Amino acid sequence: MLLLATLLAAAPLPAPAPDAAALAAVRARPPQDEIIYFLLPDRFANGDAKNDRGGLKGGRLETGFDPTSKAFYNGGDIAGVIQKLDYIQQLGATAVWLAPVFRNKPVQGGPGQESAGYHGYWITDFTSVDPHFGSNAELKALVDAAHARGLKVYLDIVTNHTADVIQYRECVGQPCPYRARADYPYSRRGGLAGAAINDGFAGDHVATRENWARLTRPDFAYTPFITPGEERIKTPAWLNDPIYYHNRGETVYRNESSQFGDFVSLDDLATEHPRVIDGMIEIYGDWIDRLGIDGYRIDTAQHVNPEFWQAFVPAIMARARAAGIPNFHVFGEVSIDDLDVGRLARHTHVDGLPNVLDFALWAAAINTIAGKAPTSQLARLFADDVLYKGGVATAASNATFVGNHDKGRFAWYVKQANPAADDAELTARTLLGHALMMFGRGVPTLYAGDEQGFVGTGLDQAARQPLFASRVPEYLATPRLATAKGHGEASFDTGHPMFRAVATMAAVRRADPRLRRGETIVRAAGDAPGLFAFSRVIPGQPGETLVLLNTSAVPITANVLVDTASQAWAAKLGPCPASAAAPGSYRISLPPFGHAVCATKDQT
Repeated sequence: MLLLATLLAAAPLPAPAPDAAALAAVRARPPQDEIIYFLLPDRFANGDAKNDRGGLKGGRLETGFDPTSKAFYNGGDIAGVIQKLDYIQQLGATAVWLAPVFRNKPVQGGPGQESAGYHGYWITDFTSVDPHFGSNAELKALVDAAHARGLKVYLDIVTNHTADVIQYRECVGQPCPYRARADYPYSRRGGLAGAAINDGFAGDHVATRENWARLTRPDFAYTPFITPGEERIKTPAWLNDPIYYHNRGETVYRNESSQFGDFVSLDDLATEHPRVIDGMIEIYGDWIDRLGIDGYRIDTAQHVNPEFWQAFVPAIMARARAAGIPNFHVFGEVSIDDLDVGRLARHTHVDGLPNVLDFALWAAAINTIAGKAPTSQLARLFADDVLYKGGVATAASNATFVGNHDKGRFAWYVKQANPAADDAELTARTLLGHALMMFGRGVPTLYAGDEQGFVGTGLDQAARQPLFASRVPEYLATPRLATAKGHGEASFDTGHPMFRAVATMAAVRRADPRLRRGETIVRAAGDAPGLFAFSRVIPGQPGETLVLLNTSAVPITANVLVDTASQAWAAKLGPCPASAAAPGSYRISLPPFGHAVCATKDQT
């Protein structure tokens, strides 16, 4: 078993350990009962300024720290997350998902293109917390403190690549074009006409250890080398050997390069290799054993071969069960840009991923709520839940979102689609997107800052504003929704209108088992913006909870189909008549971009 040596190197922060009953209650909750709060530790709260430079000396190119740049460490850390657990709970979240906290290469990029690993996806040491964020002991203290409060903790993990350490002799200092397996087979050095190497290697599709033992030279496509001084930078030590990487140059994000190519020069692991499979299972199994964490979000899951997941996922789930975590939640990032449930579902069938991030819901929300697409797109989204392996049950545990650190904030899409809209409309549309996420099937995932009216200016770095007072000029110049306050002051305002609205939504969801675990029946949809309505029901149980959304700029009054037994109603949120207009018909009214949640009185 890997030893996380630094776990014991520092005394943990004072944090109450959960008692056995409290911990058992946390672990008994199924994934669909959670509301996830997703944050980048560097961009959330700075609890310890002493770790801002990660223990490194020099300027930003040495330490990675520059609080005036969106491309460098800004100062947030694990201590800050611990200090703000009250805030997260007040919002109504029940689980915290941390962007990767493992040790990263501080700075990467050529001259004039440098940026820092503040986001966590350039890992060099998979067994230690990055010193910019704290220590292994502090991460353990966070997990214990969260569990004591009834919160779960999910870690963001990477198996596809490591930090950029390996270079290629043929193209030093510049991107290397992808070299395909047919043109540069493993059996020849540098192309079809090259010298024979790797005698007896039957190809990357043959999974036996005996076959992979015959792959002894990594220079089949390019000639890899490691920059002097970085030969032992990666932990565990086996990660320093180029034989465990694809070494084929830059991906073009399609065809075979999507699996075998380097992402912006990041070292792409040969996840077909048995040593890599075993190593990653041990790395991430060890974190479960030592910290008792509750789930993994898997970065770039679609760019890893299915056979890896077919081995990794069962092993990790078994490791979690052995550690007393029966509801360990695994969801993979399968990034798409459109309403294509089939592409997401494929990875549950072929790869064996238990769940995925629901990019289809994200796309549908942008189209119908930020934009002006017909509400029939939302009906299509839910109708396609049957495509997942396990059908609607799997969809119920997929992580849903309307904004994140890669794709941008939902409010930004709203503003882009409605440049003439005032603050009230932008806020209402943004909250409507959150209502779809909070009351629809799946596990709602709130992106830190959205509850404070953050808008951002685009994707990636443009969507990674800190909740503590920022010094980044671009962030300072960006207004927020529903407040006159800017990014130059801390944004932990529990009185912010969007915070209050989201907290109310969260309370409604937590109190209603239908909203957490029920199946979806679409009640109303159309060929234009307007009413979208759906009921959440638990098969075999009486009653329904009706969710109503108005995606249009005009008020709506309409009759909505409901079950004939649904006669007496109560308002959970928004305007709800006390009774049906007739058996099977419920008459509702909604303001522009309004929403409501109405429940039958049998379980109120």
